[in-house]
Amino acid sequence: MEMSILKVDSSVDLEKINLSHSFLLYKAVEENRTFLLKWLLLPNEIKSQEDSVEFIRAVLKDSKEKGDSVFVIWYRKQFSGLISLKGNDLLNKKIEIGYWLTEKMTGKGIITKSVKVLSKYLFMLMDINRIEIRCAVGNSKSSAIPKRLGFTFEGIEREGEKSTNGYFDMEIYSSLKKDKTYW
Repeated sequence: MEMSILKVDSSVDLEKINLSHSFLLYKAVEENRTFLLKWLLLPNEIKSQEDSVEFIRAVLKDSKEKGDSVFVIWYRKQFSGLISLKGNDLLNKKIEIGYWLTEKMTGKGIITKSVKVLSKYLFMLMDINRIEIRCAVGNSKSSAIPKRLGFTFEGIEREGEKSTNGYFDMEIYSSLKKDKTYW
């Protein structure tokens, strides 16, 4: 995906992650470690700015090798979290969107707006046919996003994602180009 900045609206921008974001990423994880650990392993991976640099290097490598992309979410010019496009399957024209926000940025509609704009971009300009969102069972704030945007609930993937205490069962949501949920 060859996009470096995507304007979502007057207050939200998505910028392709780069090494200059390493300190802000580390700071966001450090300040939100307990909040994020409930649903993500990322705080276990990023315990220093150097870890953040290594994480970004790995992301950039995956971007080149697999076509995955990670974007910094800016809300009113403040680092607010990350949103990713992963599992890019060009043959079947499908991709997964993942996301997280810092605690103080939740409840502002940032992710809903970002997923809606990214979906439109993926369907219209990248000719993607299927977008998938996977949310840990019990993470009601995360699963509210695909529900709000009209994604179809497909079922539960048992023990689909590693957690700090084992595995999460994952709710699977999808939207197809023909669904036109992105309008």
